[in-house]
Amino acid sequence: MKRLEGKRTLITGGTSGIGLETARQFLAEGARVAVTGSNPATLEQARQVLGPDALVLRVDAGDVAGQRQLAHTLGEAFGQLDAVFVNAGMADFRPLEQFDEAGFDRTIAVNVKGPYFLLQALLPILAKPASVVLNTSINAHLGMPNSSVYALSKAALISLARTLSGELIGRGIRVNAVSPGPVSTPLYGKLGLPPAELERTAAAILAQVPAGRFGEPSEIAKAVVFLASDESAFTVGSELVIDGGMSTL
Repeated sequence: MKRLEGKRTLITGGTSGIGLETARQFLAEGARVAVTGSNPATLEQARQVLGPDALVLRVDAGDVAGQRQLAHTLGEAFGQLDAVFVNAGMADFRPLEQFDEAGFDRTIAVNVKGPYFLLQALLPILAKPASVVLNTSINAHLGMPNSSVYALSKAALISLARTLSGELIGRGIRVNAVSPGPVSTPLYGKLGLPPAELERTAAAILAQVPAGRFGEPSEIAKAVVFLASDESAFTVGSELVIDGGMSTL
């Protein structure tokens, strides 16, 4: 039997990279899938890749009102949700002296505030049992230069996985986190760096990975499938680090 047979699921930021691959694997495991994104091009790409069985929705991950509307839409479409992968996020890497308030606020809105209020809005339609998986980052554990705002936003999600797991387990809702290391996704292309500098940045990151390579989206997606499935029924408030050994250095 497929591991997610009949489960009703949501993947935010599900139109590219880790999110899109996770959606593909959820569908292959028998789930009903809704994905969100904000880029018209990747939304269309997701429709092509995932096919007519997936619900593809345009939502700004940092907009609180948008999260409430998303919860309403999903309640009408699915009734309830059995699994949620909170994956939408952004990375803005700058030195401390170059960060401005607008950039700080946008990162926090997309990576922390939006996810927090999404989970609040979803509470009435989360099934019992249900699984919530937060996509955090190994950056929360590393002192990587220029990643201060990104890292603090991901550290907040790790904290949420712990605190909400204690708060919600009585409702049958498990909350866990995955913390990927560097993964081959379009995220790095969104850093706004010139190609040569992006290449140098990638090489510097790669030098810190004992496994000698970047991870693949499928490797993260497999972990999310496990955490979303009943196989992980006794896994609560955990953080699964998937970083090729980067955090061991």
